[in-house]
Amino acid sequence: MSFPGRIVGFVASTDLDVSRMFYVDVLGLELTERTDFALLLDGGGAPLRVTLVQHKAETGYTVLGWAVDDIDASVAHLEARGIEFTRYRGLGQDDNGVWPAPDGTRVAWFRDPHGNVLSLFQPR
Repeated sequence: MSFPGRIVGFVASTDLDVSRMFYVDVLGLELTERTDFALLLDGGGAPLRVTLVQHKAETGYTVLGWAVDDIDASVAHLEARGIEFTRYRGLGQDDNGVWPAPDGTRVAWFRDPHGNVLSLFQPR
């Protein structure tokens, strides 16, 4: 028996207007609904709920990611839109900030305006 539902991603926000500008205007996700408590976005076929919180805890790990076919082109596209990719000391990232994982997956990280760690990854 499969689980009786579909997955929804959640990201915390302390300011929905700032999150709307980032997720809709910069990343290009489609806003499907806005309430006083959340933004509901089309995350490429899966719903993403950006939820308003009073205080956001620092996670330090990836909370949301996108699988892409060409990570170098995706990084260049987002950099052209003002996204800065995170570099981690000692990780061995290339000039684009992309880390080659031991299994051949390639990963790049960036943050939203509220400090949530987001990523792009290209499967091997």
